Amino acid sequence: MDTNKKLGQHWLHDEASLQAMCDAAEVSAGDTVLEIGPGLGTLTAALLDRGARVVCVEFDMQLVPGLKKKFGKNPLFSIVHQDILRFDFSVLPSGYKVVANIPYYLTSNLLRRMHEAAHAYSQAALLMQKEVAQRVCATPGDMSILSVSTQLFSTPHLGLEVPAHLFTPPPKVDSQILSLRYKTTPQFEGLNTVAYLRIVKAGFSEKRKMLRSSLSSGLGLPKTEVEALCQKAGINPQLRAQTLSLEDWYRLYKARRLSSQRK
Repeated sequence: MDTNKKLGQHWLHDEASLQAMCDAAEVSAGDTVLEIGPGLGTLTAALLDRGARVVCVEFDMQLVPGLKKKFGKNPLFSIVHQDILRFDFSVLPSGYKVVANIPYYLTSNLLRRMHEAAHAYSQAALLMQKEVAQRVCATPGDMSILSVSTQLFSTPHLGLEVPAHLFTPPPKVDSQILSLRYKTTPQFEGLNTVAYLRIVKAGFSEKRKMLRSSLSSGLGLPKTEVEALCQKAGINPQLRAQTLSLEDWYRLYKARRLSSQRK
């Protein structure tokens, strides 16, 4: 079947890569797995072979009949024709896992949806553009909004690299498996994640500039007030956002909240 370029479809048939994805999410019999964009069903088959209950969410209606024909008689298989960004994660049982080969354009929004869902996953294995997977796993010095927002909720690890030639049609870049384990204990107790991420986004709003300027612009505060916040947080206002750790952002978050409470 022809692929839909607008949906970034690239079929993966390599058995070793498919098994590596199952391994990365530690899929075993009795698990409920959410598979996003099952395509032709190669990964679906690998998941079902492990005895997992597989809930597929497929946006491309043209693919749904083929998947139903292929797996419809298996009681462990079910499929929903829907945009994953509109999917209700609460229909899944506690401890569900996520396994998917996802197109580049969907990565950031999907990770956000997965972590904003009130009903969180336990483990995930996402096959994505290699560069993006590595960006998620970045350390202070190379951080981004994507790495901070993902690491706030989960612990990421890089898995198997999957070269472009293993896909049909081959994408322009190599891919890599990103495994995620959701943090059952929050990174910071009592955190208002919306307020925390608002500060992070402000810091990265002009990432080439120093925090003094980017936070001033992003939060709409005078630079003198930003400098005072940084001083309270023990952070040099001349640093750039990519150098800060999750703990650094938390100190800025606390300083900002204390400052707001005093006004």
